[in-house]
Amino acid sequence: MAKKSKKYVEAAKLIDRSKAYSVNEAIELVKKTDFAKFDATVEAAFRLGVDPKKADQQIRGAVVLPHGTGKTQRVLVFAKGEKLKEAEAAGADYVGDAEYINKINQGWFDFDVIVATPDMMGEVGKLGRVLGPKGLMPNPKTGTVTFDVEKAIKDIKAGKVEYRVDKAGIIHVPVGKVSFENEKLVDNLTTIFETLQKVKPAAAKGTYMKNVAVSSTMGPGVKVDPSTFGEVK
Repeated sequence: MAKKSKKYVEAAKLIDRSKAYSVNEAIELVKKTDFAKFDATVEAAFRLGVDPKKADQQIRGAVVLPHGTGKTQRVLVFAKGEKLKEAEAAGADYVGDAEYINKINQGWFDFDVIVATPDMMGEVGKLGRVLGPKGLMPNPKTGTVTFDVEKAIKDIKAGKVEYRVDKAGIIHVPVGKVSFENEKLVDNLTTIFETLQKVKPAAAKGTYMKNVAVSSTMGPGVKVDPSTFGEVK
């Protein structure tokens, strides 16, 4: 295991690892234990009582955070005809079809999210080998394969984040930046928590929300008590 830096070790001393903190306390601790020289991202990890190997327990979707992520997403839209104009008017950073497919095949990745109209998926699907491993493939479940390109672009620009359960049953989601006010981070985190509660698969047995933790990009993790979500701030 990689040796932890001195700053990390010092920061970790502020956290009682045996304790699950209230949402408000956890956010405060994440800020206190952040030692990055840049405006770090605050990330949340939700360990769920699901079996991701089973198709009916593969949780995947997207949610618009009330206060955004603090990051401006560059959006590439694959569309034809009128939908090209609609995408441009809605603020897409790149709009086109074949030329961008060729650029991606040649190693161009100056974008963060792809939106595609369903009639373009035959072509975009051919990029699966390149886009799949990077998690960039458009998907109807996350609202990125749609004819309503205007709504898709506006949601992404407003701070939409995608979530997907990994092989270990964990969902990692950005919550905002360390520079955000505490209340905004709590709001964003609560929105994700409530969304995950709503999408609980009927087949999931036992405890669903097993563990919640928050951390900054380089800082130590802080456990959150799930029962404190929705408490008066």
